[in-house]
Amino acid sequence: MPDGVSSRYPGFAFEIEAADPASRARVGRLTTPHGAIETPNFIFCGTKASVKGVTPAQLREARTDIILSNTYHLMIQPGADVVAKMGGLHRFMGWDGPMLTDSGGFQIFSMGHGSVADEIKGRRQQSRPASLTKITEEGATFRSYLSGEKLFLTPESSIDIQRKLGADLIVQLDECTPFHVDRAYTAKSMAMSHRWGDRSLAEFERGGGLSANGLPQALYGIIQGGVYPDLREESASYTRDRAFFGTAVGGSLGAHKDQMYEVVSYCMPFVAADRPVHLLGIGGVGDIFAGVRQGIDTFDCVSPTRVARHGWAIMKGGAAGSEKINLRNARFRDDSSPIDLTCECATCRAFPRAYLHHLIRAGELLATTLVSVHNIFTMNRLMRDIRAALRGGTLDDAEREWRGAAE
Repeated sequence: MPDGVSSRYPGFAFEIEAADPASRARVGRLTTPHGAIETPNFIFCGTKASVKGVTPAQLREARTDIILSNTYHLMIQPGADVVAKMGGLHRFMGWDGPMLTDSGGFQIFSMGHGSVADEIKGRRQQSRPASLTKITEEGATFRSYLSGEKLFLTPESSIDIQRKLGADLIVQLDECTPFHVDRAYTAKSMAMSHRWGDRSLAEFERGGGLSANGLPQALYGIIQGGVYPDLREESASYTRDRAFFGTAVGGSLGAHKDQMYEVVSYCMPFVAADRPVHLLGIGGVGDIFAGVRQGIDTFDCVSPTRVARHGWAIMKGGAAGSEKINLRNARFRDDSSPIDLTCECATCRAFPRAYLHHLIRAGELLATTLVSVHNIFTMNRLMRDIRAALRGGTLDDAEREWRGAAE
């Protein structure tokens, strides 16, 4: 990272330690005031200052390195001022490792448009009632999903809220456009997001790059541009030419997985290669291998704990290449084996599939915790295996082990 940028971010660094000659994949070390992590890595979603169903101690035991929380939800409840009064998110939720907060933009537009969150990831579902009321150059007006109160978020207020929340890594405000809008709207929206990025940087610098409790923070810029190659190139170049610490790939990623990979490929030749690159909201095992090959350093997704709440356990080399198994299925009713014979997580060390099947069928809360612990451990294991494979030049072998083995 050039001195002109790195000097703006004391306490932070990103170093590339190994690179794959056959792709853009690399192993890096991302240093923050709350510790360093190796990349590629997975950021677990603690949306409302809680990774659902598990404690920070369980996250650590499952070898988690970094988590995130959500600006949109926390500004609504309990409010950024409350979190700041409690000493920031780290103290508030009892997590002492690196943290990221997003800007709130994705949630405003996904909840406002109803189905946009699904469209961004290539899924089509029935829309929810809209909560977004107005987008202007100044910012976004929307209603609280709790009280109906009208709220207003600007690039400046998003940075201020994230300053109070106190995460290490924070993100500029952007407009997250859905898949169904046309090129003209996408281009206009992208240009506004760039102006919002400049305002986010200016506000960040006005605050000295410090959180409310006086610790340094680092700001990511976001690449938009929808499914259009020239717009993605333009937006990636925008983030490269500004003094962001890192780059986040956001917005609509197409109508299906192949198009998602293609859209990411539009961005990667033009990003600042010496900065960490984050892919927002993507976390399937196959998606991670594809993203790593494109040069993505970190990923986030709610899926490991969300699917756990529905009884799904993530597997290394699941049957017929499946990434997970459904423990609700009757075939597990008297299965005495652990979820994964090769897994060393606390759940697999202590509990058989039959017991987990029983808990899920009985609606016991413990089921969510135990399956979530396994899924979190498994995602962290995946990322460790990927890093080791990149160092050893065996990424293809690692992908076959994870995606092609029999259960």
